[in-house]
Amino acid sequence: MDYVKPAEVLEGMIEAGANKAELGIRQMLIKGFLAGAILACATTLAFAATQQTSLSLVGALIFPVGFVIIILLGLELVTGSFALIPLAVLERKATFRQMLTNFGWVIVGHLLGCALYAVLYGLTTTKMGTDLSHPLVQTLITTSEAKTLGYKEMGLSGLGLVLIKAVLCNWMVTLGAVMAFTSRSTAGKIAAMWLPILIFFAQGFEHAVVNMFVIPAGMLLGAKVSLTDWWVWNQLPVLAGNLLGGITLTGLGLYFSLKKKATPAAPAGSPVETGEGRFVPASVSRAGESV
Repeated sequence: MDYVKPAEVLEGMIEAGANKAELGIRQMLIKGFLAGAILACATTLAFAATQQTSLSLVGALIFPVGFVIIILLGLELVTGSFALIPLAVLERKATFRQMLTNFGWVIVGHLLGCALYAVLYGLTTTKMGTDLSHPLVQTLITTSEAKTLGYKEMGLSGLGLVLIKAVLCNWMVTLGAVMAFTSRSTAGKIAAMWLPILIFFAQGFEHAVVNMFVIPAGMLLGAKVSLTDWWVWNQLPVLAGNLLGGITLTGLGLYFSLKKKATPAAPAGSPVETGEGRFVPASVSRAGESV
């Protein structure tokens, strides 16, 4: 059977979080860089599909391809790690400092990867800066402004809205990362991961790594968005919301619902079941008899 039981999934989550916390800086940077660029590429693919079909749901159906590539190749996506590494810290298999180090370096990697793809894609769609008529040029400009200036116009309500949309987004994204643990086959992993990612993208929730590409790309193409607009009205609150959603709704939610209670130790002198239908005194068992 390909299916992995929930209790085993939780063990996999904790182990994965511990492994991520032990990565070196170079690994975190490179894996974060590649993941950022791949997710940015999947974003433009989804935008192209939406533009060609006039159906946003088609773009949402296609977008998870980037997430699947990232997970199957074992790259680093900080939004997924928001649900995994905290559990390793909780189980004392990683330190709080290791967790923050991972988040920080992987985010730097994402920014570099998204920036490179934004430049290359911008040169491609504008024919080396000579033609702004490509339909996705305006899509990126409009989306960049909507994700920043749109919230800015709302003031504090805008910050609240972007935070909520970020929480909901990473609830689904981290579920996508967790669903990869529910199957032992590649096909099963792909199908399981696809579902939550489709849900988040189809509903326009806010994902920090996607925005690391979309907003700068729009700025490069002429969006009237400043660095302050980008970070204050989107990137920082979205990172905070993604972290909150990943830790609480997925990480801790699954941890406390699936974690088994420790079996109480038998009192001294109590008989111990041998597994062969008979009991022996605890002292005998401790002396070396297998139980």
